Amino acid sequence: MPPPFYAIADLAALGGRPLPEAVRAMAGAGVRWIQLRAKPRPPGPPLADAVLYRLVEAVVAAAEGSGAELWIDDRADLAALFGVAGVHLGQRDLPPAAARAVVGEAAWVGRSAHDAAQLAAADADPDVDVVAVGPVFATTGKERPDPVVGLDFVRRARRATAKPLVAIGGIDAGNLAQVLAAGADSAAVLGAACAGDVEASCRALVAAAGKAGAEAAGAADAAGGGRR
Repeated sequence: MPPPFYAIADLAALGGRPLPEAVRAMAGAGVRWIQLRAKPRPPGPPLADAVLYRLVEAVVAAAEGSGAELWIDDRADLAALFGVAGVHLGQRDLPPAAARAVVGEAAWVGRSAHDAAQLAAADADPDVDVVAVGPVFATTGKERPDPVVGLDFVRRARRATAKPLVAIGGIDAGNLAQVLAAGADSAAVLGAACAGDVEASCRALVAAAGKAGAEAAGAADAAGGGRR
């Protein structure tokens, strides 16, 4: 299962801070899943493959020995080359079956879903391991974000799939607990994870996730009369 907090190290959101440095800070804060997203904001051109390869190489080296597992956004080829934990696919990226053929059976394949039809497709797809729904709240993480789906869609998604469920979009330390309470297994955070002092920001998010988990466990104990 995914950890309750999942950080996205985003090239644009970091505002010039080197991605390997940010990933090292995230791992040092206790983040266990970190996704590398290296898409410059328009109108900036995409990174050349050789540049992106070297960047991933440096990020992998920065995370080595930290206990953090790395994901790569979109690029199944790089996920396979570096043997990272997973690849995340948006609706405009490779089909999950094509990504699976590249990364193999051992890697996670995540898929974004922004509406009921996409959710149903991701749930039914045998090559999708993790379903990511959102944006839950308003977000500036993308140039043209999808419409906000809200917490109610997270609740409906939880009822619709038994697969690990990630919520994304506009999540920070102040609302992370609401997302987990709505049924998400994990909250993926981009803006709040990349803002300011990255390590301090991620420590606050790790603490918020831990507190939410403890409160949920306490509520479950109370509902069950203290029996596990």
